Amino acid sequence: MSKSGIHVGVGGWTFEPWRDNFYPKGLAHARELSYASRHLSAIEINGTYYSGFKPEHFRKWAGEAPEGFVFSMKATRFATNRKLLATAGDSIKRFIDSGPTEMGDRLGPIVWQFMPTKKFDPEDFEAFLALLPAKEGSHVLRHVMDVRHESFITPAYQALAKKYGVSTVFTDSDKYPSFEEPDGPVAYARLMMAQADQPAGYAPKALDDWAVRAKGWSAKRDTFVYFINGAKEKAPAAAGALLERLGWKPAPD
Repeated sequence: MSKSGIHVGVGGWTFEPWRDNFYPKGLAHARELSYASRHLSAIEINGTYYSGFKPEHFRKWAGEAPEGFVFSMKATRFATNRKLLATAGDSIKRFIDSGPTEMGDRLGPIVWQFMPTKKFDPEDFEAFLALLPAKEGSHVLRHVMDVRHESFITPAYQALAKKYGVSTVFTDSDKYPSFEEPDGPVAYARLMMAQADQPAGYAPKALDDWAVRAKGWSAKRDTFVYFINGAKEKAPAAAGALLERLGWKPAPD
C-alpha cells in the first residue's frame, strides 16, 4: 500500500483517447500498462467483468506494475447478473479459481457490480454474501459491493454488509444511489462526473475537496478512488491531479 493508504486511478488502461493524450505519442500499446502503473497508483480492471482470464494473465499484469501499485478488479458478471444470487456459487468459485490471487500484494479489492435494476432482497443477498470466500490460500480477499438500486440505501443492507465484512461503493454519480460516505472496511469511491470542459475533468476546487475527503477516509482504512466515467478521456488527468494534491509522485519509467 502507499504510505498514505490512498490509491488513485482509472478504470482499465486501454482507451483510444488516452493515446497521445495521457500516453506519450508513439508509445507501444504493449507498454501502456507499464506506463499507466507508474503515473497512477491503482487501476480497476474491467475486463474481468466480461470475460474469463487465466493465472498467467494476472501474473503478467502484476509483473508489469511497480511495487506499491494495486489492481482492483470487477468480478464476473455471471455471478451478479442473475435472478437468484443464492445460485451464484459456481460462478464465484470459477472466478476465484481463475487466479486473481496470482497478483500477490498487487491485488486490491474485488468489486461485485450489480445491475441498476437489481433490487435489495435481504434473504437472497445474504445468501450471496455467504458465498464470498474470506481467503484464497493465504491471501485475504476484500470484497466491495457496487449496488445500483435505491432499495439498497437502507440500514438493513448496511447491517448485512457489516455482518459479512464487505464494503460498498461510494459514487458522486447522479445516475446511481449512494450512501453519503463510503461504507465498510475499505473506502471505495468511483467518481463519474468528469466534465470535458475541465482540463482535469473536475474543477480545481472540487479536486481540492476530494483530496480532503480521501485523506479523511484513509485515517482509519485503506482508500481507493477511481475516476471511471463522465468525460472518460479526462480520467487520467483527474487521477493525476488528485495524486498531486496528495503529495504522490510518479515512479520512474
